[in-house]
Amino acid sequence: MDLVWLVSGLALLVLGADGLVRGGVALARRLGVNPLLIGVTVVAWGTSTPELVVSIEAALKGLGGIAIGNVVGSNIANIGLILGTAALIHPIAIRPQAIRRDGVFVFAATAVFLAIALTADRLVWWHGLLCLGLLTGMTALTYLQERRGDTPSGSLHAAEAEEVGAVPLRLWLAVVMVLGGIALLVVGGELMIGAAVNIARAFGVSEVVIGLTLVAVGTSLPELATSVVAAFRRHSEIALGNILGSNIYNILAILGVASLIAPVPIAPEIARVEMWVMAVFALFLLPALVAGRVGRALAALMLAGYLGYVGRLAFFA
Repeated sequence: MDLVWLVSGLALLVLGADGLVRGGVALARRLGVNPLLIGVTVVAWGTSTPELVVSIEAALKGLGGIAIGNVVGSNIANIGLILGTAALIHPIAIRPQAIRRDGVFVFAATAVFLAIALTADRLVWWHGLLCLGLLTGMTALTYLQERRGDTPSGSLHAAEAEEVGAVPLRLWLAVVMVLGGIALLVVGGELMIGAAVNIARAFGVSEVVIGLTLVAVGTSLPELATSVVAAFRRHSEIALGNILGSNIYNILAILGVASLIAPVPIAPEIARVEMWVMAVFALFLLPALVAGRVGRALAALMLAGYLGYVGRLAFFA
């Protein structure tokens, strides 16, 4: 029965995130918000809401292994599973200037998490303020640099907003979709966490492992769906942009908000091994940042690396 609740929770998370993004984009357009700003705020926040809701609810329940495991596992899955799949469907070719700044932000956010985990055994309120302050600065810098001209990176962020499918034209429907999306996310997160904890106990595995695998992949489904659709449309560069933004938000926004609500313990196995795995997977982004390309050979290596990672957790954790 727990598997049914887990799948139901995942479905509600995906539907909720989709409704929130579509409704949010529609409201932003009606308010005349610049497509660039929509891409770096509404779309980035919206696609990361499953991770946000699950990590907050886990933190409130004292389940630090799931709260942080979800973020670390999602960042690994974003690159190994999602980017690998998208580039395997259609290789990515993009001007390095379009993604270089966001790539640097990914490395910076990763370094911030590593520094915190090496010096503290839990995330507390001032870590949250630090992370959210850095995110605010990064968002402001992005907007200020891009608003005056048609730059490659600005065009990519605007394209992320345009890639969102049909959005409601009526104001009341957009509001309903936003509110309904939030409600579905809350209920879905509650169902998913309860089921994940029960499954972990039934199979004798730690909450950290469940957070790194089942929960992380589940909350990354909106990014997976968006990236696969973009790849089939031969817009794989948008998948790359989405993943860069998601990895930044996962660390700075989600862990930032969660640690403001309640202290979040950092599991020893995350500080000892898994955060370093996340850092290694981030290095897969270097060919794109330097040469603007992710070919099928590298994509296959990403997928193989992710499958190997999950296999290690399944058999040796």
